[in-house]
Amino acid sequence: MSRSRSPLTHAEVPGAFDAAAGTYDRLVGSNPGYHEHLLASAEALGLPDGGAGLRVLDVGCGTGASTAALLRVAPQAEIVGVDASGEMLAEARKKDWPDTVNFVHSSVEDLPDAPISGTFDAVFAAYLLRNLADPDAALVTLRGLLHAGGVLGVHEYVRGADAAARVRWNAVCWSVIIPMGRVRGGDATLYRHLWRSVNEFDDAAGLSGRLRRAGFGEVHATSAGGWQKGIEYTFIARP
Repeated sequence: MSRSRSPLTHAEVPGAFDAAAGTYDRLVGSNPGYHEHLLASAEALGLPDGGAGLRVLDVGCGTGASTAALLRVAPQAEIVGVDASGEMLAEARKKDWPDTVNFVHSSVEDLPDAPISGTFDAVFAAYLLRNLADPDAALVTLRGLLHAGGVLGVHEYVRGADAAARVRWNAVCWSVIIPMGRVRGGDATLYRHLWRSVNEFDDAAGLSGRLRRAGFGEVHATSAGGWQKGIEYTFIARP
């Protein structure tokens, strides 16, 4: 078990997700609380009336787990899922979706040129920001896609709130997540990257500050429970 291998560059991350797409759902599905925490973050958006008449953008939708959470809380909304990994999107498209859900292949950086028109009542970004070369620019882009009065939900692992949380993150990654990625997918490159990306990213206060600097004047952060306490957070932000 080596922790010294060179990390993925930001440009290589979508390709790593491509390689892991076929086994990704099985791995994250074995993570206690994974889907429940996504659902809690989707609920925190506070979308009224089952999303009737609303448009929701799911950025970094991957294989559609976050899209499914949004659909549960806003079954009448138009939902657009976007991801930079074509293979993750291919897995998402295999699932059963209503006509109100559509998927678009695009990076965050290319969103202004993607085949997406108009603005949105809510934007949701799960496990996305820490994998981007310029999360600040991405947040400005996402703010620009919101209607006046719209809401951004960020669901993200961050650097642990204290030493115990950081130790717990490292222990879970190296005893469970990385070995499972190797066994189920034949390669753990992506999961080593994800381990490292959390340790090198903001803590909750840092990400809240980043959101404010991007033009979100109202930011609320709530930690998940379970083993993810102090590591995984829901951030609800409004311009």
